[in-house]
Amino acid sequence: MGKVMLIGAVGAGKSTLVNRLLDRKEESKKTQTLNYHDWIVDTPGEYLENPLYYKALMATVLEVTHILVVQDSTRKKATIPPGFTNGIPKTPIGVVTKADHPEADINWAQTQLRKAMPKGPVVITSSFNGKGIDELLNLLGIR
Repeated sequence: MGKVMLIGAVGAGKSTLVNRLLDRKEESKKTQTLNYHDWIVDTPGEYLENPLYYKALMATVLEVTHILVVQDSTRKKATIPPGFTNGIPKTPIGVVTKADHPEADINWAQTQLRKAMPKGPVVITSSFNGKGIDELLNLLGIR
């Protein structure tokens, strides 16, 4: 089994997704630093939103086999730079979060992910109702 790193904006649902992937029932908390949970590395949203932290992301990517690029479907703000994953030597998996939310705009979120990561699959998820979680685990080789 490999190790996975999640990258996404502040509030994108990364920590909630971590809990769902690990089948943990605890409440998600704001990630302040790199958090290692079993086979997952959860990164703070600030690491993506502030280019000064890109070195930390690029150093951490060397420790993992997969990168999950997370886009909140309820947030109409592009935070992942176009072509961001082109400089990462791993095949990324795009993850649209909060697909169950009434304000979700899945098409917009998918478009943002495709701008950031031209290659790799995109999975539509909801950590609350479980949509896409099995598909994501299968892509990661967990199930």
